[in-house]
Amino acid sequence: MVTYPSSDPWAALADGSRRAIVRRLAAGPLAVGELARELPISRPAVSQHLKVLKSAGLVCDRAAGTRRVYHVDPDGIAALRAELDSFWGRALHAYQEIVEQEAQPT
Repeated sequence: MVTYPSSDPWAALADGSRRAIVRRLAAGPLAVGELARELPISRPAVSQHLKVLKSAGLVCDRAAGTRRVYHVDPDGIAALRAELDSFWGRALHAYQEIVEQEAQPT
């Protein structure tokens, strides 16, 4: 049995199909069928991937007649960006400290 991440956006994005779905949704809202036509995976697989992305807070959906239309959740993407910005800030600071230590005469 396959287990899926429930709320970790990084784990959700570890899958190439889910990254492809997020890239497509970044261009605009799409229904499951529209996504399935654009991707080399089945409609049920797209639905399962969307479930994982929604649980991770990366996509939202809304009713549009008899279908659900999905779009990127800006808050979820902003949270990922904040984590990346924090990571790179710490990494660059650590690198700066190393360079400065090596530049000091011994």
